[in-house]
Amino acid sequence: MSATAPPPGPLSGRCIAVPESRELDVFAALLERRGAEVLRCPLVDIRDAADPAPVLAWLEQFNAGGCDDLLLFTGEGLRRLLGAIDQHRPAWRARFVQRLSDVRIVARGPKPGRVLRELGLRPSIVVEPATTAGMITCLASIDLRGRRVGLQLYGSDPNTVLTTFLAEAGAQVSPVAPYRYADAADDQAVLAMLERMRQGAVDAIAFTSLQQVERLSKLAAAQAEGTSLKEALAGTLVAAVGPLVAEALARHDVHVQAIPAGSYYMKPLAQALIDALSR
Repeated sequence: MSATAPPPGPLSGRCIAVPESRELDVFAALLERRGAEVLRCPLVDIRDAADPAPVLAWLEQFNAGGCDDLLLFTGEGLRRLLGAIDQHRPAWRARFVQRLSDVRIVARGPKPGRVLRELGLRPSIVVEPATTAGMITCLASIDLRGRRVGLQLYGSDPNTVLTTFLAEAGAQVSPVAPYRYADAADDQAVLAMLERMRQGAVDAIAFTSLQQVERLSKLAAAQAEGTSLKEALAGTLVAAVGPLVAEALARHDVHVQAIPAGSYYMKPLAQALIDALSR
């Protein structure tokens, strides 16, 4: 007696491009379980800061009581700070965790809180929407005069908009960049994915970071001189994991057709893709 074939998933017959790298296997498996063909093309890799010395200097200052507030932009950033301690100064870890419990922590969205919970901690404030503008709106209601504010940056972007706001509010800003972005898939693999899109063989692409957007924009222009990202994605449904990525796409005049509602993780993104493609 033959086994009954499983019913087709909601993404059966759909090809979805996934430029994610860090959680590529997790996200790809979510889509494949729903029947999709996944075109894996990680655009950006996340690596430790090229020089650990500035990160260790910031950690030493933080452990010595050099911050009253800590602005955490990403869970990845906090993990990388802990990783720098474990790799270079393991004796500092207990003091670092203690200092985290002492300062006021302002988290951009929920992801830093997930890492803090692993340490038995939680943020003092969670900022929504999880954007720089949202962070500034939140901080505008707080007296920052004379406050020593540690700022964990998003990659190596100096975030001059936020640092200027903090300085004008009277804070002393101490930024740290514990990780950086680098190219992942080679250019030819990315160009091959763009060609499949041009031929109409890709139903959707799901962006999970603004660095993915910028790299794909540059390679689209290189593939055919003057081609915009909007033109390259014209025949493909575009999904974004959250508002920050959607804003990056909007700067290239790309309309996002699928975005999770309020919970910016892989599983809600997969559901947003199902909903948009079913329409």
